[in-house]
Amino acid sequence: MTARLIAPVIPPPGRLAVRGPGRTGAARPLPVAAVPVIPAVPDDVRYGLGRIDESGRVADRTITSALGWHAGDRLTLTAAAGVVIARRDPAGMVTMPSKPYIAIPAALRRRCGLRPGDRVLLAVIPAADALAAYSLAVVDQAIRAHGALPYGEGGQP
Repeated sequence: MTARLIAPVIPPPGRLAVRGPGRTGAARPLPVAAVPVIPAVPDDVRYGLGRIDESGRVADRTITSALGWHAGDRLTLTAAAGVVIARRDPAGMVTMPSKPYIAIPAALRRRCGLRPGDRVLLAVIPAADALAAYSLAVVDQAIRAHGALPYGEGGQP
């Protein structure tokens, strides 16, 4: 048995479209939303996420290897509101261990409001030989200040 081909049911271009009962008019194209320009992540910074453990350690091999830090390197850690910054410093008080992680001392964790289990955004700046760990509260403030959260009517999520 041979099946007969069925012709496609696609109207030819330029044909009038029906707009409701008994009304005809030229077909018009549907509007297309513009594609927003999304900036690229800068090449001079690398990002990652880490979780602070009970001892204040934050591990992310990709991030720490991007800096080329090795076991025995001395680090200086400083803190600001919700941010801990680590820099390689021969006079630093913290030593990079054999496993790639940063240990944030308890005093700095308290000053920054960081607790065990908290996730942090890690930003590595190779040119400055530095790593910054931002609490997600600081990241949230930056996002809200930028106005990038989708709120409903009346400004409520």
